[in-house]
Amino acid sequence: MARAMQGVAKEPAREARLLLAAAGALKTSDLVGAPEAPLGAAAQRVSVFAARRLAGEPLSRILGRREFWSLSLAISPDALDPRPETETIVEAALAELAARRGEPFALLDFGVGSGALLCALVSELPAARGIGVDVSEGAAKVARANVEALGLTSRAEIRLGDWGAGLDGPFDLIVANPPYVRSGDIADLPREVREHDPRLALDGGEDGLDAYRALLPQIARLLAPEGRFFLEVGAGQAEAVMTIAAATGLADLATFPDLAGVARVVGGRLREGARRG
Repeated sequence: MARAMQGVAKEPAREARLLLAAAGALKTSDLVGAPEAPLGAAAQRVSVFAARRLAGEPLSRILGRREFWSLSLAISPDALDPRPETETIVEAALAELAARRGEPFALLDFGVGSGALLCALVSELPAARGIGVDVSEGAAKVARANVEALGLTSRAEIRLGDWGAGLDGPFDLIVANPPYVRSGDIADLPREVREHDPRLALDGGEDGLDAYRALLPQIARLLAPEGRFFLEVGAGQAEAVMTIAAATGLADLATFPDLAGVARVVGGRLREGARRG
């Protein structure tokens, strides 16, 4: 199967081991210890998994799980599959709040999806409480399941809603990974993305910035005077997003690179003297 997956996987041997383990309800160490052991009834499941992977379905979608910030998260077709570059938001937020880590922060995650950002931040900030909002009922359902599975229900709440509608704030930390792909570019995305991530989580409108135009005024309204916000942006979008942010009363704007050196996150705070509401 590893050879068959060449061309669809960057690490075919690793993916093959993971699929074999999932099909047979085994640990990967079992495969190493007994590589010649018969698969038995799992053989059919292996064939099905291999066919799905060859058709371009991501490994995480086949397994129904994704690791994010060392947390094992369930994912579903209704929610964006969280990627490693989104961890840049967590890194930036924790670095900013390092000296205040034990404070009872109020967090808000716009477009919560699988709950990846909310769960990661609440798990790292022991006194924090957070709200995750998503317009997709399916995404909200999987986020709630992850919050429950990680034992965070006492400090994390998932709501169904459209950006800031019905929220009052103030929030000490606001994060989001909004849709930012230009509508005309979606057809050119890798098939693992365009065929398996929900379009609602990808499509940022004609120029990719529609979500920021809707979201940044809400952030300015809901952010506490000493609060901070961090948003994921697409490659080449940071300057445009900062321009929108500045026009809504946000200041101290900065970018944060991902591991590839791309300006992946824009962060800032409420401008001194800016009025909320």
